[in-house]
Amino acid sequence: MGRLDGKVAIVTGAAPREEGIGNGTAMAILMAREGAKVLLVNRSAKRAEALAARIGAEGFEASAFAADVTSTDDVAAMAAEVRARYGRLDILCNKVGAGAGGGANRVEDVTDETWDRLVNINITSAMKCSRVAVPLMRASGGGAIINVSSVAGALGLTGGPGAAAYASMKAATHGLTLSTAADYATEGIRCNCIVIGSVSTPLVAKNGEEYRQRRIEMVPMQTEGTGWDVGWAAVYLASDEARWVTGLMLPVDGGLSALRAWPR
Repeated sequence: MGRLDGKVAIVTGAAPREEGIGNGTAMAILMAREGAKVLLVNRSAKRAEALAARIGAEGFEASAFAADVTSTDDVAAMAAEVRARYGRLDILCNKVGAGAGGGANRVEDVTDETWDRLVNINITSAMKCSRVAVPLMRASGGGAIINVSSVAGALGLTGGPGAAAYASMKAATHGLTLSTAADYATEGIRCNCIVIGSVSTPLVAKNGEEYRQRRIEMVPMQTEGTGWDVGWAAVYLASDEARWVTGLMLPVDGGLSALRAWPR
């Protein structure tokens, strides 16, 4: 423990909408356990406050902040809050994201409403949060931005048909990661991306056992990941252990994106 001692982190989308451990929850809990002070950002103050209480009950420090990170005003208020409360920012986890929902979304099926909604939630939010984080990190002497993507952004698939809009947004996250890493490399501000595969989360569980099993069978390791696997990857990328790592797309996917075929 103590890998993030003295650091301050923002995790957007930290608290899950359903019961269980999602990726953002695991990131927040593990970062707090490793010594970071964590600002938990959710649209729902109630969910963020419940997670802050859980972290506090373990003896670690976290606070809740209600914000819609697609809103420029809310993001500015988030930056002001972390500066006022903790005096610095070292880590930003851009965890907020959404899929199309409602079945297949092939190119011919994508509506303007779906496209615009996914742009705002998946990529505009990450840009806006990074935009306010960079000056705070510069004042702190450097920092780590961690974006969250999906194998859909690299492979175009999610375990079912029709991922055109979602895959496009996740591919855009890769581009934002690389550009951010390049722009601030000499200032000690690193930017990396976790590329998530078939991870079991509260929202995935809602799709039923058949869907879950199909996702497991896609994976070379023939198992599914958990939010904790994603959380530990985020801890590494946020820590000084990764001080020389930037512009990385780190797959946490059981080998799915690297291994196209495997013996059974």
